[in-house]
Amino acid sequence: MELVFSVTQEGDGGYVAECLSHDIFTQGDTWAELRANVSEAVTAYFFDQPKPAANRCIWSGTM
Repeated sequence: MELVFSVTQEGDGGYVAECLSHDIFTQGDTWAELRANVSEAVTAYFFDQPKPAANRCIWSGTM
C-alpha cells in the first residue's frame, strides 16, 4: 500500500500535508521537515499495524 499526501503551502511559507485516504495530517517549515514529519505521522498512525510501503507527497499549490 502507498499513502498519498496532498501538500499545500501556507501563507507564512510553511507546508501542510493531508493524507487522501486516512486521517493523517502534519506540517513543516521546510519541504525536508515536512517529509520527515509525514514519515513520523505515518509511523504513529500505524503504530499497531503494518506500515505502508511508501508515502508520496503531491504538490497542490498555495493556500
